[in-house]
Amino acid sequence: MANYQYLKFSVEERVGTVTIDHPPVNALNRGTLAELGALLTEVAGRDDVRALILTGAGSAFVAGADIKEMTQVSGPDEALALLQGGLDVLEQLDTLLIPTIAAVNGYCLGGGNELALACDLRLASDRARFGQPEINLGLIPGFGGTARLTRLVGPARALEIMLTGADISAQDALRFGLVNRVVPDGTVVREARKLAEVLAAKSAQAVKFILSLVAETQDMPLDEALARESRSFATLIGSPDAREGLTAFVEKRKPTFQ
Repeated sequence: MANYQYLKFSVEERVGTVTIDHPPVNALNRGTLAELGALLTEVAGRDDVRALILTGAGSAFVAGADIKEMTQVSGPDEALALLQGGLDVLEQLDTLLIPTIAAVNGYCLGGGNELALACDLRLASDRARFGQPEINLGLIPGFGGTARLTRLVGPARALEIMLTGADISAQDALRFGLVNRVVPDGTVVREARKLAEVLAAKSAQAVKFILSLVAETQDMPLDEALARESRSFATLIGSPDAREGLTAFVEKRKPTFQ
């Protein structure tokens, strides 16, 4: 396992935990993004990681991109190169074929919110704050916020968040559909781990099919999406995991998946 300057990584009971540790607010600079990309590549190649939690050290999840680094961007070409690096890493996260959970422990703004959006599920501390404040800098979201946020919460809510630049509470984030669950402050990583352990115990093959189908069929006509689902089901029905799951159900016991 590689050594990381800005990240801490551990694996326990098939659950990987990534902690972004870039004081004071875990800003996403080039180094942090490069390390995260390398770590995700590592995780994708490991059989012992069946679910992944992302969180932040201290009082922030990720409070945005590195503003000092952005002030040094000289023009559009350099800006595009910087953005593409971040977009590539978030796409890695978005397409990772294990469940990913953002455990949002504090400020989750700008690039941090976009990082959370690239996860499959989001749990929030009741003191967490979410937002896309780029408009306050005369900018727009650059790591996928306009696309992923809109798809998740709908255009009206997304526009309210992006055009005002104001941050919202964890409770409003739950009401908007931005997060799956709000938990008491100080418990979010523990609760994310409980959820991750449940997901890690499922059939890895079935999990991969569900993640792929949800990601790839959203924009398909319904008949095509249903046909894709049926083919996937038919592929799985004869698999060892499916045989084990069905047999365990009949025998009234807990399945043990490969």
